[in-house]
Amino acid sequence: MRSYEAACRIDASADEVWRRLVAVGSWRDWDSGVDRVEGRVALGERLTIYATMIRSRPFSVTVTELRPAEAMRWRGGLPFGLAVIERTYHLDAQDDGATVLTVREDHTGPLAPLVDRTSPDLNPSFRQFCAGIKALAEGRTSRPAT
Repeated sequence: MRSYEAACRIDASADEVWRRLVAVGSWRDWDSGVDRVEGRVALGERLTIYATMIRSRPFSVTVTELRPAEAMRWRGGLPFGLAVIERTYHLDAQDDGATVLTVREDHTGPLAPLVDRTSPDLNPSFRQFCAGIKALAEGRTSRPAT
C-alpha cells in the first residue's frame, strides 16, 4: 500500500474550513494544483478532478463519506478493486477554535503498484492544498504563491 498525507493547523472553525472544502468548484481559485473539479459533493455522487500535475489524466471518484465539519472521503481506481484509491479529508476541531485538517490518500489492491509507478508524488500537492485552504479560511489571501 502506498500513502500520501499532509496536515495543517488552520485558525478557523471546522465549519468554516468545511464550507471551503466542499465548495470544490472554487478550488481552482485558491489551489494552483487544480485546474477544475466537476460535479457536486453529495454522498454517492461522482466528481472529476483535473489536476495541474497530470493534466492529461483527469480522475473520477465517488463520494463515499460525508460528515459535515468532520470528514469527507472519495474512492476511485480500477474496476473490480484491482486498484483502489481512497482520499480522506479529516477535520479535527481544536479547543481553541482552530481546526487541524489532514488530507490522506491510500492506494490498495493487487494492481496498485502499477498505478503507483505512473503516479507522481502527491505529498507536495497535498501540502500546497493545505496551505491554500489555510490562507483562504483564515482570510489572508485568495491563492498562495507557487
